Amino acid sequence: MAAKIKTGDLVVVVRGRDKGKKGKVLKVIKKYERNKKGEVIRTKVRVVVEGVNIRKKHVRATQVSEGGIIEFEAPIDVSNVMLVDPKTGEPTRVGFEVVEENGYLVKYRVAKKSGTRLDVVSKKPIKK
Repeated sequence: MAAKIKTGDLVVVVRGRDKGKKGKVLKVIKKYERNKKGEVIRTKVRVVVEGVNIRKKHVRATQVSEGGIIEFEAPIDVSNVMLVDPKTGEPTRVGFEVVEENGYLVKYRVAKKSGTRLDVVSKKPIKK
């Protein structure tokens, strides 16, 4: 399954105390929950967004590094962010579009609000 939110995307927070803030996705974290047989039951996806969900951590000094209070971006659930539409600048959902081009099936990521193609997800040759 293709990812709707990727590293480098510009997103806006739609829920939580940082609602309305925009930022670039720095990291996408996937965690798989498995049953006793080892089959994947659920996938939890979290994202780290630049300038959003800032936390403070008290770090003890070591021989290598200086101690003090450091600030960092903590992950938030992917359901709390929406992609920013490149045309309108508003939050939008993400869909997929499969098109036949020059003997290939090309899958694009598409912004639902404006219909803008964001990037190519996959490109497979058509078998005859």
